[in-house]
Amino acid sequence: MNTQTKSFGQKLWTLIKDNPIVVMLVIACIPMCFVDNFATLDNLNDLATNTTIRFLIALGVSGCLITKGTDLSAGRQAALSATLTAVMVQAADYSGKLFKWMPEMNMWAVLLIVVAIGAVIGLCNGLIIAYLKVPPFIATLGIQTIVYGINLIYTNSQPIGGFSNGFNNFFRFKVLSETFANFRGFNFYIVFALFAGLIFWFIYNKTTHGKYMYAIGGNESAAEVSGVNVRGRLTAIYTTAGIMYAIAGWLMCGKSGGASASMGVSYELEAIAGCTIGGVSTTGGIGTVGGILVGVLVFELLKIILIFLGVNPNYNYIAQGLVVITAVALDIRKYVAKK
Repeated sequence: MNTQTKSFGQKLWTLIKDNPIVVMLVIACIPMCFVDNFATLDNLNDLATNTTIRFLIALGVSGCLITKGTDLSAGRQAALSATLTAVMVQAADYSGKLFKWMPEMNMWAVLLIVVAIGAVIGLCNGLIIAYLKVPPFIATLGIQTIVYGINLIYTNSQPIGGFSNGFNNFFRFKVLSETFANFRGFNFYIVFALFAGLIFWFIYNKTTHGKYMYAIGGNESAAEVSGVNVRGRLTAIYTTAGIMYAIAGWLMCGKSGGASASMGVSYELEAIAGCTIGGVSTTGGIGTVGGILVGVLVFELLKIILIFLGVNPNYNYIAQGLVVITAVALDIRKYVAKK
């Protein structure tokens, strides 16, 4: 009995010690529950909705981080996907239609198109990193700038709106809206995040690709000597990331009811922060899908807490920056301690 109690206590202490930011924010939520409208289903829906897009981007970034890379082009890729989606789903009779010659397209066909374009951009990232040996930071920074430039040129730096009824109605659809009194319901597109999370969990834990990904992050040279096609795996990881950013952009367009080239600013940094808070090590080889979800949720919860406390929104960036620095510092400290 004592041994079991001690074992549980040790596990609890390890959990607290390894996730101090998560623990602190959970503790901070306790008094916040007594604030009006904080502990409500509508607020939970807002948290889940904001988390959906960030989680999809974080899943894309996670593979890059696990293999000791990064992707600074995530936010701009999502923005490009959003504006491409916006152009293709504009109503045929909308007076402000950007391209008059373009027909009103089916939203699911549009999703396939932007996913294909996202995959191509991700492939470019992967090939540059894997075959040209350009450091991920530089390669993805360059792609970020190129994508942003393309976005500005073809949209003429103008916001895009006037979507088709089918597209708008899909993003207005809610579930469980009649279940609880005074509850608007959960946004249906949250299902995208849940489905993506399950797929990535399976890939990371049950496939050869996942095993090789962690091996590359742990020791790339050893993985290559062991017969792992490192170049091919890295290319696949960045291509997959591009696909995730495209889906996130498609959702971002529908959620916002409009799109512009300025969307998605710093989303990649938030994704990296969420991954790091959730236990994805910046030193490579470590990370779980469950941890990524918790990290993104915590980051979004921090924003909501600051809003309910009435903090000037401009201070949010300072708070988020401090959280990022602290999370990375603690991660490096754990790595040094293990060595």
